[in-house]
Amino acid sequence: FGLLIFAYFIFPIVSYQIFLADFLQGNIEVPIPKDMVTRNDGIGSLVSSGLSSLTHDYTDARNWYPQVKSRISGKTKIDSYLISIPKLKIENAEVSTQDYDLDRHLIQYLGTSIPGEDGTAVIFGHSTLPSLFNPKNYKTIFANAHTLKVGDEFSTTVAGVTYQYRIFSITITSPEDTNILSQGYDQSYVTLVTCTPPGTIWKRLVIRAVLENAIST
Repeated sequence: FGLLIFAYFIFPIVSYQIFLADFLQGNIEVPIPKDMVTRNDGIGSLVSSGLSSLTHDYTDARNWYPQVKSRISGKTKIDSYLISIPKLKIENAEVSTQDYDLDRHLIQYLGTSIPGEDGTAVIFGHSTLPSLFNPKNYKTIFANAHTLKVGDEFSTTVAGVTYQYRIFSITITSPEDTNILSQGYDQSYVTLVTCTPPGTIWKRLVIRAVLENAIST
C-alpha cells in the first residue's frame, strides 16, 4: 500500500519532467510560461493536486475552475455541436453547451462563444494515461492531446456549417489560471483545455486555434 501511495505521487513528477523535455522540443509559437518550468514547488503542488483529486469530482467541469462563476444568461442558441480532430482520430465527438458532465461528452464552458462566432469557444475534455486512450470514450478522449502541434487543424460542425481551425498556440498553465476563459472578439477562436501531464490533474494544457475556413454542409 505504501508503494502504491509513493508511486501515485512520484509518477506524475517524473512524467512531468519527461513531458516538458519532449514538449519544449516542439514547434511552440507561444512558449510555456517560464515559472511553470523554474518554480520549485513540485512536491507541494503535486501533493495538493493529488488531495484535490480525491475530494473533487473532476467529471464535473465546474470543479476545474470553482473560483469562476459562469457568465451564461439564459439558454444558448444550440444545445450541442460536433468536433473532429484528425490527428487524434477523434471524429464527430459531441460538445455540450448545456451542462458540465465530462463523462458523457466534451463540455463548452458555459458563457463562452459558439464556434463560428467572434469570440472564444472554451472546450474541456478529460485526459488520462496515453495507454488508455480511446477517441470514443469521453473519459480518455484528450489523453493524446499533448501530441498536437502548432499548425495542426481540426474542425467543428455547428448547425450544418463546418468551421476549420488551425492551432497557433500551445501552453501549460496552473489550475488557478482563469485567463483561458477570457474572450477576444476580433476573430473566432477555439481553446481546448485538458489536464497535464496525462494521467494527472497537476497542470492545464491549453491549445488555442483560430478560424481558417467555413463550409456549409
